Order: sequence, then structure tokens, then C-alpha cells
Amino acid sequence: MNTINCGPLRYLACRAVLLASAAILSACASTGPKHTPARIEIEEAVGFTIIEEARISNNVRTDYEQALAYLEQGQHDRGVASLEAIAEAAPYLSAPRIDLGIAHHRAGNLEAAESHLLLALESHPDHPIAHNELGIIYRKVGRFAEARQSYEAALATYPGYHYARRNLAILCDLYLADLDCALNNYEAYMATVQSDDEASMWLADLRLRMGRGEE
Repeated sequence: MNTINCGPLRYLACRAVLLASAAILSACASTGPKHTPARIEIEEAVGFTIIEEARISNNVRTDYEQALAYLEQGQHDRGVASLEAIAEAAPYLSAPRIDLGIAHHRAGNLEAAESHLLLALESHPDHPIAHNELGIIYRKVGRFAEARQSYEAALATYPGYHYARRNLAILCDLYLADLDCALNNYEAYMATVQSDDEASMWLADLRLRMGRGEE
């Protein structure tokens, strides 16, 4: 089997704080829509890797790698068109749908981004990256309760998903006025990502607002 590694740079959710990648295991010939649910392999030092197993043709694998290359080179339209063709050919795979969601998100088309991420979750309902990305979109369009549900769904699958934890803390702090939620999630985030000076400042400010001073 060959491995397609979607890499940390292909997911907007995966910043320097958290390395998260997805992989598709492929065979030499397509055998139809047979797949197993995406599974998470925890790597404590860097985060997690999502493994999605399916039998796909070498042409699909090559086209997928080329589509991601287009996106990384800033060729949005070519990358999206290629990913659309792959998603149509292999609708049971979540990785192309998530990449489409992120590509449309980056381009400002939040409606299309949401649509593709929801399609990814139809195949893999617990996918933490899809849930985190949906949370960001829902927060941007003012659907704050849904954003919270999405971040919490991502964390239910992988509690160590640092960026979802940070996003939930910010949402609770600035948009939901749920200071206890914000405090708990900032503290959980900072316990593992101590180098985030911005989040450290937000946590200190929150503690002052809550009358907790220099805890």
C-alpha cells in the first residue's frame, strides 16, 4: 500500500501549536466505496495523525497530491476543481471534502466551506478537524451555539486537540460570556501550550475580570 500524507500545512486548523495530518491508504486498483472509519493515532509530542483507509486507484492518489500542490501554490481554482473531481469519484473519503472546506474557507466562501465539511462528517462523524473548522465558520457567521457544539465535538474525539481547545476558550470568553468555560479551556490549553504568549495574556486578563488575580 502507498500512503498519501495530507500534511500539516494543508489544514488551516493545524498551526504551529498542533501538528495534525491525515492519510489515505491506497491500493493499485479501485474496488469501490469500501472504507473503514477514520482513526486517530495519538502522538503526544506533536498531536495526532488521522488515518483513513480506503482502496483507491493510483490515478486518484496522484490527482489528490496534485490538487493539494495547486492549493499550496496559490492556484485556488485549479486545486478546487481537482478536489471536486476526486470527491465525486470517491465520495466515501473525508480528506478531499475537508480540504475543499478549508480551501473555500480561505477564499471567503463560507457557505461552500460548510457544505463540504458537513459532507465529510457524513462519512466520518467524529472527524475532529472537520468539527473544528466548522466551529470557526459558525463563529464567523454568528452561530455561536453551533460553534460551541462543533468545538466540543472535536474535543470529545481528541481532548488534546489544542487549537480546538483554544478556539472554544475564545468563543466562551468573547462571544458567549461564559467565563467559567473560558477559564477552564484557557487553563487546559496553557497546560500543554505554554509558549503561546497571546493566550497567556488573555488568561491573565480573564482571571483579573473574574477577581482571581495572579493564580
